Amino acid sequence: MESLSPNIFVTDITATINFYKLLGFEVTMTVPEQGPDFVWVMMAKGNVTFMFQTLESLADKLPQISRADGASLLLYISVKDIRILFDQVKDKVTVLKDLETTFYGATEFSILDPNNYVLTFAEHQPHDNV
Repeated sequence: MESLSPNIFVTDITATINFYKLLGFEVTMTVPEQGPDFVWVMMAKGNVTFMFQTLESLADKLPQISRADGASLLLYISVKDIRILFDQVKDKVTVLKDLETTFYGATEFSILDPNNYVLTFAEHQPHDNV
């Protein structure tokens, strides 16, 4: 295996695009190619890629797919310069957990996206090999 790019089902794809742009993600591909009525979009920032898709676009092909807003999914995203990112977004998003250092040495914060998914951003400090 080489990579994982989750395809996340959303209710409002335009709000989702705008939210992830606030976090610095860029749209890399859409279906259809021209908007405004997208049913699928790929967004990326660095090595992190997300695909977002409307439930309606797959209702006939995969009727087994269903979810309540947010389901039980937390996306854990490793970043550099976490304090800069936190300062850039804290007043523009719903912060669930403020910036803190965990017992395992990571600095983290958690936010809520417009589809009620939880995003936790973490910066891990290098370990000294003693």
